[in-house]
Amino acid sequence: MRRRFALWSLVLILSCCGAVGAAAQSWLLVPMDLTQANHLKAYGLAFQVLTGGDNVNWLLNYRGGSFLMRATAGTTLSARLRGVSFEAIGDDEVAAIRATVASGNMEEILLEKPPRMAVYAPPNFQPWDDAVTLALTYAEIPFEQIFDRDVLAGRLGDYDWLHLHHEDFTGQFGKFYAAFRMAPWYMEQQAMMEEMAQSLGFDAVWKLKHAVVLKVRDYVENGGFLFAMCSATDTFDLGLAYLGTDIVPSVVDGTPLDPARESKRDDGRTLAFRDFTLINDPLVYEFSTIDTSDYARLRGPVGDYFTLFGFSAKHDPVPTMLTQCHVNVINGFMGQTTGFRKDNLKRHVVILAQVEGTEEVRYIHGKRGLGTFTFLGGHDPEDYQHAVGDPPTDLDLYRTSPGYRLILNNVLFPAARKKPQKT
Repeated sequence: MRRRFALWSLVLILSCCGAVGAAAQSWLLVPMDLTQANHLKAYGLAFQVLTGGDNVNWLLNYRGGSFLMRATAGTTLSARLRGVSFEAIGDDEVAAIRATVASGNMEEILLEKPPRMAVYAPPNFQPWDDAVTLALTYAEIPFEQIFDRDVLAGRLGDYDWLHLHHEDFTGQFGKFYAAFRMAPWYMEQQAMMEEMAQSLGFDAVWKLKHAVVLKVRDYVENGGFLFAMCSATDTFDLGLAYLGTDIVPSVVDGTPLDPARESKRDDGRTLAFRDFTLINDPLVYEFSTIDTSDYARLRGPVGDYFTLFGFSAKHDPVPTMLTQCHVNVINGFMGQTTGFRKDNLKRHVVILAQVEGTEEVRYIHGKRGLGTFTFLGGHDPEDYQHAVGDPPTDLDLYRTSPGYRLILNNVLFPAARKKPQKT
């Protein structure tokens, strides 16, 4: 009888110790410095916690922009299944971290609600041909695919965050005429877009695209968060600048350029760019003088890199969020639009990253009305010069990719609130 009582006493003591231990380790710190085994899936973990109704604290500039969240059995299991490194800590350690954050160029930002995500992409696009879609899929962050019909039907209001697949909003079919006009995929793409334009009541693809950019600009002005890469950055503003004006060469779509196009141009309509020169030659693989691809091409993959700017986390939390990374120098990567000439930026645009010693800007952010836009040059952060038909990038080989982290910073940015509340 005494032995049975002693055994039950031991079980009770161990249970109490376990409960105390669990209570003591009631937080998970997900470090985002060089100790993190999978930076990309860490964003997915944070998004999952938000989706489950719990808050996440983003510790800007603390160990690479770490995440702090309440420890639950489900969150801990999810982190392990994703291969995300974490540290189980208690209230005293959290208090020490918060004291460190309060005393330095750091800030604690409360993430409260997962944004509703949309990716603007054509119905026949290949999921691996867009870095953002790759990143969202790998991180297990849900999104919906929409396109022109959805935009014109007013569906943008259903989403908090919108990514523009590397689209050509000038209606020139990506300016692939010179190299690919006889390629089956190009002819199929042109036929699909012309059919879609006609079905939506437009007699030219460029007119459809101009209607789309106007709707997207309205979406931003009404509080939406816009993120774009590659050619969706500068061609978006070209569409706005030349709104309602034909800037497509006749060999591309069968109708002549508007001879009065420059007199109808208005840079006041654009989000980010001004004072650029349009390139009308259909044989030149370039839309305007905004892009800096030629300079990047001269440096090549070995010498091409860009530097993230540093910001005051307490006074400039938004650009700080967008530049969180475990390194501040990032290997460059090309795209149809690789970067932006500094002298083509509007004054209000915030430069987030630049090629040191040059006037080449790679990453920018700005406000428009109640919303924001963020543009990142290049196509795929881990494929230096992605070409048509290239195989998909396997992100399991690039779990700590700094370039892909910049993309995923934008995913969590809309969930943030400036003043943190202790969770």
